[in-house]
This record gives sequence, C-alpha cells and structure tokens, in this order.
Amino acid sequence: MKVLGIDPGSETLGWGLVEGNGLNYSLGDFGTVKSSPREAFSKRLLKVYGGVEEIVEKFQPDVLSIEEAFYSINVNVAIKLGQVRGVMLLLAEQRGIAIAEYAPRLIKQTVVGYGNAEKHQVGEMVRILLKMKSVPTPHDAADALAIAICHFHHAGMKERISKLTQKMR
Repeated sequence: MKVLGIDPGSETLGWGLVEGNGLNYSLGDFGTVKSSPREAFSKRLLKVYGGVEEIVEKFQPDVLSIEEAFYSINVNVAIKLGQVRGVMLLLAEQRGIAIAEYAPRLIKQTVVGYGNAEKHQVGEMVRILLKMKSVPTPHDAADALAIAICHFHHAGMKERISKLTQKMR
C-alpha cells in the first residue's frame, strides 16, 4: 500500500509518501509544493493542485491521508487551510484514491505518544520510525510523513479488529 500524507498549506504544502503493509512501512519520498503569497489565492490553489497532481501521477498512491481542519486563532488562516484541504479532497476523489482524515492531536499521539508534541518531536520520531539518517525538512514534509504513518497505524488496527470480529462469529 502507498499512502500519500498531506500537510495542507497555501504557501507551503508538505507531502510524504510511505509504502508498506500493516505496521511494516518505509519511506517512499517527501517534499513540498510552494506558492507565493503575492499571487492571488486562486492561483495558489491551482499551483497546489497541479503540484500534488504531479506527485499522484508519479507515485500512484492508494490512500491520501490528510490532516483534518483545526480551529485557528486566525479565522482567515483556517478558511484558507480549509480551501486547500478541499482542493486535495477533490483531487483524491477525481483519481479514485481512498481518503483518510486525522485530527492533528491524533497524529501526534500516534507518532510521538503525546498529543501536544512539538514540531521537532514529530520530526525526530518520523526519522526514527522511517529509519532516516536525519530529520526530514522542512517541517511541513515531516508532518506529512507523520500523517501517512498515522494512517498505517490506524488502518492496521481497523483491519485487525475486523479479523477478530469475523473469528468471533
């Protein structure tokens, strides 16, 4: 299974590809899609869409794992992130890619063991879990890898529960 993790952002969107089965997974690739804050927001959305579309075409992921919207002190930022998320969800639906959404606290809890973990802690655990020599940078890409890792842990749990339930019948 190939999972494309997305850390939505209108200026810097992080992406990370993790491949494997169950809890046996490894690094595929990672990076960012950047756009200029000087461009019209609609043009930034188009750039994000096009950048992730290229990644989808190159890697053919089975699942798009994305961070759920969260409340932000700045309402304008929250609205823009919601629009970026919407574009990513649309892209996945158009391509027939399964979608998994995870709350930021759940991602941190799953990867670090602490729901209020800081960026450097998430990056370090991603490095350890994916057996990387250094912490992936920028942090947007590390967060995207964490989102993909989170999916492997939770999808595997759902599968094990389903198998146990079938055995009990």
